[in-house]
Amino acid sequence: MNTPAGRLVILSGPSCVGKSPLARALARIHPELRAKLEPVVLYTSRAPRPGERDAVDFHFRSRTEIESLRTDERYAVLEVRGDVQALDVQGLCGLLEAKDALFEGNPFVGRTLQTHPRLERIHRVTLFLSPLSAGELRFLRDEARAPLPEFVGEVMRRKLLRRMRRQHGELSLRDLEEVERRAASAYLELKEAHHYEHVVPNHDGEDSENWEAFYYPIGDARRALLALVSLLRGEVPEGSEHWEADLLP
Repeated sequence: MNTPAGRLVILSGPSCVGKSPLARALARIHPELRAKLEPVVLYTSRAPRPGERDAVDFHFRSRTEIESLRTDERYAVLEVRGDVQALDVQGLCGLLEAKDALFEGNPFVGRTLQTHPRLERIHRVTLFLSPLSAGELRFLRDEARAPLPEFVGEVMRRKLLRRMRRQHGELSLRDLEEVERRAASAYLELKEAHHYEHVVPNHDGEDSENWEAFYYPIGDARRALLALVSLLRGEVPEGSEHWEADLLP
């Protein structure tokens, strides 16, 4: 069997680490690169966030509808942060026969895209956004003796709360429960980073104004954009890291 012509670009990281604003910045600053990437649109049981559109950001369906896809070999169905999501594997295979595709989302689906047997022939480009660098994590682990799951959870909890307040204003109990689910999942998601070719430390999460307030991204947001652009051009991005499997206990 021939290798599909298209590349699959996998952009992953914990919730609110900055994946979505990075994808938007790519489209805004480098539309010629973004135009070559067909988005991978998942099915999800969660409700749309403000501004999200069905069939563009996700296919928003009931949990029952998505669970029914478990018996359909064309799909891969996963439990993600309390919701259920589905990937149209067959559709993605067809897309990659002629085009490049971009998956921007959680590391659990990202890992499925790396390991699914029906996708073993594809050319992947993988980038993981991390809220902390490997050096920071080693310091916290070895010198500060900080409890890393709790530390990472608190870092992401603050980002998630700021994003949620911007989206919703006053927060409901359901909003706070969603923040807690995502914060609690962050450490497990960070442990997936060593499976990615490039890990890019990014302190400018989705809550940061560094992505869009000045039109051009600045700070870590700019560095993340430059890393993604380099990868899409077939270059090795400056400042990216490759994590060893035992970095996070």
